Amino acid sequence: MTGNHKNTSITRRRALAVSGGTVAAGGLAVAGFQSAFADTTDTSADADATASASSTSSECMTLMSSVTEGPYYLDGALVRKDITEGKAGVPLTLRLTVVDATDGCTPVKGAAVEIWHCDAWGYYSGYTTANPGGSAPAESEEGDSANDNTYLRGYQIANANGVVKFETIFPGWYTPRTCHIHVKVHTGGEKEDGTYEGGIVNYTGQLFFADDIAEEIFTLDPYSKHTGSYTTLANDMVYDGGGASSGLLTLKAVHKKDPSKGYKGSLTLGVDPDAENTGAGSGGGGTPPSDAPTGTPPSDAPSDSASPSASASS
Repeated sequence: MTGNHKNTSITRRRALAVSGGTVAAGGLAVAGFQSAFADTTDTSADADATASASSTSSECMTLMSSVTEGPYYLDGALVRKDITEGKAGVPLTLRLTVVDATDGCTPVKGAAVEIWHCDAWGYYSGYTTANPGGSAPAESEEGDSANDNTYLRGYQIANANGVVKFETIFPGWYTPRTCHIHVKVHTGGEKEDGTYEGGIVNYTGQLFFADDIAEEIFTLDPYSKHTGSYTTLANDMVYDGGGASSGLLTLKAVHKKDPSKGYKGSLTLGVDPDAENTGAGSGGGGTPPSDAPTGTPPSDAPSDSASPSASASS
């Protein structure tokens, strides 16, 4: 399972340059950490983070190189905060901040952040027949009501502070990859018919999880029903060991003694809004089945209002 699959039906090829927010204490990283889990509305913490970002130099971020889009991308994801569609798993609140690394790390209002990832057993929506490796029940055995073409995919539009927030579940894994979330940052487009159209992709990348946290999560139900050899960060074909600047999330447990209660994850993405990226970065990620769907989601795809929250299993 190697290679960099391209969905030839994709009409929007946008791009970005991302950062992990690794700057000196007192700069953007500290401000971002202090406000990491504030709501996406204009809070005082967000305002403080914005002020700190604006006051730093234009070199306050190290731009990340693009990495592979991977084999499981689908065009036309829905604009929504909750992308779970009832998929079982440990809850994950993901807070990402988009800043302009070419202009003093000022917030990029209106940037569209798109994420997609596998479910607890390693299956992606749209590719539910692709074997995740090891031993796992069939995706159909989950018994949930999720739409097989849209679950665990979505966009959010950055607020005035460059912040987006997603409600999802902790991803599972598939061979030969470590646990990860795919991400694209788009600018210059607009919300249309429930998705995001136009503009360019400024960055194509992946978000990663510390091994000790991931491995603890995978001992819980439903993750534990997928057995086999899990790929650690050091052995992953995409993660290059650069920490936050390579997409490693800052994670905070909702309840320190009970990981099933969920995690909050955060990262700062430092983009060049004028740059375009094709998503043709290095690394593989597996090959999807030949009968995988392409194009936009079906017309009956669930919206935010129809997406129940994820359940935590212990």
